[in-house]
Amino acid sequence: MSSISSWGGASTPTPMGRAESVSMVSKSRPPTARPQTAMSTRAEGNFVIAILESRGIGREVGIASLDKETGKVGLVQVADVQTYFKTLHYIQLHYPSVVVMPDTSVPGERLSFKKQTPSLLLQYIENEFPNVTIEPLSRKFWNESAGLEFVNQLCVDDKDRAGTLVAVSNKYYALSAACGLFKYAENKLNTRYSFRSLKIKYAPVDGTMLIDSETARNLELVANITHRKSTHTLLGILNKTFTPMGTRLLRMNLLAPHSSHSHIEERLDAVDELVKLDDRFQNVKDALKLLAKEDLDKLIGGLVASEAREVSTAKSAFARITQMLNLRNLIRVVPMIHDALVGSKTPMLREIAEICQDERFAELDELISESLNDETIPKTGGGLNAVNSRVYAVKAEHNKLLDVARETYKENVGDIMQLKTELSEQYDLPLELSYVESGYVFSIRKADLQGELPSEFGNRSTRGQRMTFSNIQLKKRNARMKDALDEALILSEQIIRKLVASVVAEVGALYMLSEKIALLDMLWSFAHVTILNSYVRPEFTGTLAIKAGRHPILEKIEAAGTIVPNDAYASSASTFQIVQGPNMCTGKSTYLRQIALLTIMAMCGSFVPAEYASFKVHDSLLTRLSNDDDMEKSLSTFANEMSSTAMILGNATADSLIIIDELGRGTSPTEGFGISYAIAEELVHLKSFVFFATHFKEISTTLTRFPNVVNLHLSVKKGRRSASNIGMTFQYKIMDGVSEEHKHYGLELARLADLPPSILEDAEQIAYELSAKEEQAQKRSLTDKVFQRRRIMLRLRTQLIQARDHSTLPEKDLADFLLRLQQNTVKALAETLDDPSEEMEEE
Repeated sequence: MSSISSWGGASTPTPMGRAESVSMVSKSRPPTARPQTAMSTRAEGNFVIAILESRGIGREVGIASLDKETGKVGLVQVADVQTYFKTLHYIQLHYPSVVVMPDTSVPGERLSFKKQTPSLLLQYIENEFPNVTIEPLSRKFWNESAGLEFVNQLCVDDKDRAGTLVAVSNKYYALSAACGLFKYAENKLNTRYSFRSLKIKYAPVDGTMLIDSETARNLELVANITHRKSTHTLLGILNKTFTPMGTRLLRMNLLAPHSSHSHIEERLDAVDELVKLDDRFQNVKDALKLLAKEDLDKLIGGLVASEAREVSTAKSAFARITQMLNLRNLIRVVPMIHDALVGSKTPMLREIAEICQDERFAELDELISESLNDETIPKTGGGLNAVNSRVYAVKAEHNKLLDVARETYKENVGDIMQLKTELSEQYDLPLELSYVESGYVFSIRKADLQGELPSEFGNRSTRGQRMTFSNIQLKKRNARMKDALDEALILSEQIIRKLVASVVAEVGALYMLSEKIALLDMLWSFAHVTILNSYVRPEFTGTLAIKAGRHPILEKIEAAGTIVPNDAYASSASTFQIVQGPNMCTGKSTYLRQIALLTIMAMCGSFVPAEYASFKVHDSLLTRLSNDDDMEKSLSTFANEMSSTAMILGNATADSLIIIDELGRGTSPTEGFGISYAIAEELVHLKSFVFFATHFKEISTTLTRFPNVVNLHLSVKKGRRSASNIGMTFQYKIMDGVSEEHKHYGLELARLADLPPSILEDAEQIAYELSAKEEQAQKRSLTDKVFQRRRIMLRLRTQLIQARDHSTLPEKDLADFLLRLQQNTVKALAETLDDPSEEMEEE
């Protein structure tokens, strides 16, 4: 077993001229920039985000996001903290190409007027997303009433419309951000949207587990740190989706898992049904395969958007016709999805089946078929077949001028064919015609060419074994053919535009369909991964209990059978877990990451790699995982540690899951222990589920006085020492308590450094004497015994609550369990009583 990949990674350069602001921001939160990968690029949308912040000391932030490709709009207003944790989390989920802010928030060097200090929020955004363009927009365009009017006019007329209008009605900053967003789209992107054509949602961040970008990066949720194009990420492991919509939904869920228990259980029920019913699994697969690479979101976005200053061209006509052909083919797959889900038992799958049965899809199919030829299919690429499929997409006799234009186009193509025949006979050459973007060209195999080409042929080029060329006559006929082609496409587009207007009237059904296909695609992907890897269904009982859990990414990298499964347990009686072991690839970091990854998988609705798994629903995942200097930001390891820890302490609640790996290594041992202890004690009182890996063995002693603290260690087996081996075998197995056998593994390592034997002997004697005195004092401590008893009673209370709320045992078995619990508790309490013999020895 080895750790996954190098968790360090290279940092992204800071934009020039921002050194001061970066330095200031870095003191409170470490900057990160998530690398792009082939997987993440496909999954992310092309977002434009408008942000407006309240003035004064408050941290109220309104955000409006627009996916330019899909036309989906998200609105949110958050009461943020000083480090803008929630705002940056939302931006990370909607990774932007452009961030629009009021010009009053942008530093003066960007604008022509007087210089000003950039807002703190702007500094955080530039530091977190250094390659994203920041666009200033005049403050007059950030207007609440105009924003509400935009939402009212553009929000699609579906079942969510009323709820959206009510939700945003009193959100001043969100509505102002929406106004700025749509003004920017109109003025800078030259894009205007049809009446009631956009899927606008008000989605508060409170319904998801918050995961900051540094945690997402270190856990390799959507991008591998070491190799940008590697699929060794959690997204790469779970992504077996067929559609881009499914991939985007999966990525969004991994970065922000649901925190609604009922919703998670509904997803698990659906995955369970797909896993257990082979026919259902295969039928859904066959239906989704027909939609492979079809992006319904992008298609809808193209249909509802138009240029603010619109000009009809052959290129835009070509695109519109393509969109309509793709939409017709996609709609015809909907009945197959319905048939695949007929008879489903789980509510989520039944709901998807019901939506696929919506009469509006049949009406749209009929409407499109009235104008388009049924036999026309949307050929991909730009070749002759693709062009002809667009030219003849509209039915004949639909428009007399279009019929004339197509006939002219056909005659011009015939003239080109005739020219090819005449020149082949004249020069005795086996000429062929090839279609390129500019029109037709002649081509010939070099092996068929005897001697030189006639001088009238120009624009020669060679590719492989073929040569292409043209002449004046062909160019003239191409020009006439292109004119007829453009006229036919533009006339076709005029018919298509009327069709688009009718389709946009029912765009709410299409948005709903896209969401459900994406959800089904993701659920099927979870089921597929579960079947391939023998995952188990997790439970949500409020207790973290994992039996034989496996690291989902690591088990794909390592050879089969080499992964050592590990258990994990945390409850209200044992919220703080101290994990210790030699700092030499014993598996502490892998163990901590495994707990975080399995929690994320379960909260997304996926099964997990374990023999049994129970989880608690968390509101945030807060971590400190890497221990690297950040030279570009002038941050040492210790500064990075403190900035990350400050973020954790500022955002942690009792429902958070906190993972901390080796805190305090970047400073002196005394200071490191003091800071680590103080932070650990604060988290102990908070009662969050905390897994705290540390090399300070004193922490395991001093924190033992708290009843909710548990000591764990990674086991190490001692063997025969040799010149090249310290005699320690790492077993990568988590064990209860503090390791007794290898408290002084540093001495074992020192032997490999060829230190003189006398020095090693003295060091070993001193170390063991100090340890013995410390243990003796601890055993005699009355306070320690009191805390042991409290821990026993707290554990008893937790077990009784678990049995009451979640036990499914028969009455007799439950009675036997309670009896064993009573006996074990009495025995444990007896062991904490004072031993008279010890008192006599002391006297």
